[in-house]
Amino acid sequence: MRTRTRFLLLVLSILVPSFIAATLAVVYVYRDAQQAQNRSMAETARAMALLVDNELETRQTLLRALAGAPSLERGDLPEFYEHAQRAAPPPASVVVLFDPDGRQLLNTRRAYGAELPQRGASNISELMKRYGAERTLVSDLFLAQVGKRHDFAIQVPVKLEGQVRYLLSLGLNASTLQRLLDRQQLPQGWMATIVDRNGIVVARSRTPELFIGKPIRPQTRARLVTSRDTMFESTSLDGIESRVFASTVPSADWKVLLSIPDNELRAAPLRAAALLGGLMALLLIAGLVAARRFAARAIAPIEALGQNAKALGEGAEVPYVPVGWTELDSVARHLAEASTRIRHGQTEMEARVAAAIAATERAQSALLKNQKLEALGRLTGGIAHEYNNLLQTLTTALQLAAFSTREEKVKGLLQTCQRTVARATALTGQLGSFGRLQEARVTTVDICEQLRNAVQLMKGSLRSDVAVEVHCEQDVWPVTVEPLQFDVALLNLALNARDAMPQGGLLRLEAKNVEIDSTHDTLARGDYVLVSMVDSGSGMTASVMARALDPFFTTKPPGQGTGLGLPQAYAFATQAGGTLILDSIPGIGTRVDLYLARARDEVAAAPQIDAGATLAHGSGTVLFVEDDALVREAVVRALQESGFEVLVAEDGEAALRLLETQGRRPDVVFSDIVMPGLVSGIDLAGILRQRYPGLPVVLATGYTEQQIDLPGVQVLAKPYAIEQLVATLSKTIAQG
Repeated sequence: MRTRTRFLLLVLSILVPSFIAATLAVVYVYRDAQQAQNRSMAETARAMALLVDNELETRQTLLRALAGAPSLERGDLPEFYEHAQRAAPPPASVVVLFDPDGRQLLNTRRAYGAELPQRGASNISELMKRYGAERTLVSDLFLAQVGKRHDFAIQVPVKLEGQVRYLLSLGLNASTLQRLLDRQQLPQGWMATIVDRNGIVVARSRTPELFIGKPIRPQTRARLVTSRDTMFESTSLDGIESRVFASTVPSADWKVLLSIPDNELRAAPLRAAALLGGLMALLLIAGLVAARRFAARAIAPIEALGQNAKALGEGAEVPYVPVGWTELDSVARHLAEASTRIRHGQTEMEARVAAAIAATERAQSALLKNQKLEALGRLTGGIAHEYNNLLQTLTTALQLAAFSTREEKVKGLLQTCQRTVARATALTGQLGSFGRLQEARVTTVDICEQLRNAVQLMKGSLRSDVAVEVHCEQDVWPVTVEPLQFDVALLNLALNARDAMPQGGLLRLEAKNVEIDSTHDTLARGDYVLVSMVDSGSGMTASVMARALDPFFTTKPPGQGTGLGLPQAYAFATQAGGTLILDSIPGIGTRVDLYLARARDEVAAAPQIDAGATLAHGSGTVLFVEDDALVREAVVRALQESGFEVLVAEDGEAALRLLETQGRRPDVVFSDIVMPGLVSGIDLAGILRQRYPGLPVVLATGYTEQQIDLPGVQVLAKPYAIEQLVATLSKTIAQG
């Protein structure tokens, strides 16, 4: 029998039965633990339903006691009014007395004799049609007409001389049941919810202020209608995947839902299964140890052959000594040939290891550069955000001042200020080049047209003895970039080239399509546009080129360089989905290659904004959400003078509260992205899309680290012009 067959049979004889037994045991324990857990949770849900029922029964007892009051039997309503106020003091509760036709006779939240509304807002009348007036009824949740709060009502009939003379109702605020849930002290992560017959949330153990009075999901409600006690998988209103245990409140036909996150439900069975699995693993290890001892006796000849192979590796002569095993004898015969192969293999391995070490060093160097740029990006991004807010205030205020004055001297001074602000905007935009790509400023451009425009910017910074040539291939693909950052990157590279050519020279710019279809150190496979800048300057040494992309590294004298030119260009290229590669030869020149990912979109048309002498006009209601007080003051005034009605909120939470209390919805919501609190502009847009479908949203940002992934939501970059803002809001309102 061959050696491989012997060891295979040995291992299989131990492992296969053990693995089968362990698997069956773990599955059984896991399922049994799950079933026990489900039974326990269902009992907990039933207990909570009985607690709610007991609470309602307590209130019904109070009503029955009031129904038997002597003053009510005598028809002395003023005395009964005082008695009811003492028994159920407002505003936490209200006692309402109706005649059999449903007309209110007294209401403890109103003075006795005051004008009372007709039949209340509850659905007691519908329940009376269904079940009759001679039984105790519990309404569903409603918004009280007097207290303007979420209440529910309990009604009992008052019989005098065998006939229903009055209908006595006790209105309770939903907070009554909310306190009941709060006292239960559920484990962290669990959630209890009380819903009425219509699937409206009456009380909730987690964030009740956001969901009381809101309907549960239609799928959840459909499951509750089919049975009194049930269990099912669902997603809570705040988006958590949970298992729901539902039980019916007997006296009200309401439901109590106990929701437990799936990950918590799986934890306990998994722990039990893991314990059993660990025990089985210990048994398997014990079996393997026993098998190892047995195998040690069988592989002694193989170990002897191993010693011979070790001697061969050390250069010693290995004799051939047959042992009677076919495999071992075959190996021994080939040991001599193996010595030659080993030497060749060692040489090849050393070469591969050297190549792998070099590739690792390159990757570590690229990672270090990215980490430095990320740290610099966070610093400059924060500065850019604050400056853009200041510039937004100045831009809006200057435009309003220009529209408000007719004096030419004042207009000239304002235009000077506006040009200064525009220059500050461009400088602030450069700060963002080291951070995350700002989608509000990104556009798809024709790279050749962008290069020609950038050359005009370069020529103002180059000497007359530096000649510039631009060569573009036909049909160069478009790219998606921040145009300002692209111009700044080219200008930084051109300034470096100028300083490297003190006696003048040639600066050549090229653009062409390239396809990366093989493994590359820093680029993935795909289509790229290669923008190259080649100078005939002094070049860089290997040591300088190794640090050229480090932020703040410069070879220029103090005061003549910042060390941010090449890092900015590198950061721009990586933001554009590519990279920057340097190639320099001392005394000959430097070549900088910018690889930019090919865009799949068409070249974007240049925006056309009417910059006339009069203020742009719009109409509609705008909810403006902005945390910066100066920006709020300036932009609100600009929007009002443009014809908009403006509602103002200082953060996302305030905006949501305003929408809940406002009688009518605005036509559009215009919000900043970066705001304090738990709700950013992006979060606010997502919440509004769920709660108020069809309500359009426009966002604005000076700088943000957040990824904006909201289709159909327009993003404006700060500072924006009044005309641009008015045009965007008007277009958004029209489309909405």
